[in-house]
Amino acid sequence: MLDLDLTRRNFLKTSGTVLIGTLASSSGVLSMLAPSQTWALELTKLDKPIGQSLLQATRHIFPHATLDDAVYAFVVKDLDVAAAGDDAVAKLLTDGVATLNAGAGGDWLAADNDKQFVVIEKMAGNEFFEKIRGTAVVSLYNNELAWAHFGYEGDAWKHGGYLTRGFNDLKWLPDPPADASPPAFSTS
Repeated sequence: MLDLDLTRRNFLKTSGTVLIGTLASSSGVLSMLAPSQTWALELTKLDKPIGQSLLQATRHIFPHATLDDAVYAFVVKDLDVAAAGDDAVAKLLTDGVATLNAGAGGDWLAADNDKQFVVIEKMAGNEFFEKIRGTAVVSLYNNELAWAHFGYEGDAWKHGGYLTRGFNDLKWLPDPPADASPPAFSTS
């Protein structure tokens, strides 16, 4: 769960940079799980423009129109931790954002969505892109807030296994074929 405890006193004591956002009203399940409509992420190594660029880059690499920025912030948090622990990672991320800015003619975040996509698409496969992609695979999809958003019920083993909890309920997939969910037990 995202630590959203940000009091005025804690905010003022913070020596690092803070990314702050508000949950979209359309967040549905996420809005019910989060303790507040506002989220905050302290960055210890990266600055705010780099953090915002990494969040937006992650949105382009793993686009989910209705997934809130608060969930994408987990990726930025993990990238910041990696940068704080390794100067080479910090340089990779800083240089990568500089490349995004150069590709957009100065300010990648100010560019329209289509231009941002073109710039990040050209970087696909490079070390910067792969660092974001590799981190996001875990940070984004192994996250209970994302699971709730997508309707994934989690590990079936914790709930007695697939047979006892309805292995054939593919409600989290769009329009599964009928043969993808056969009866658990034969009646013949």
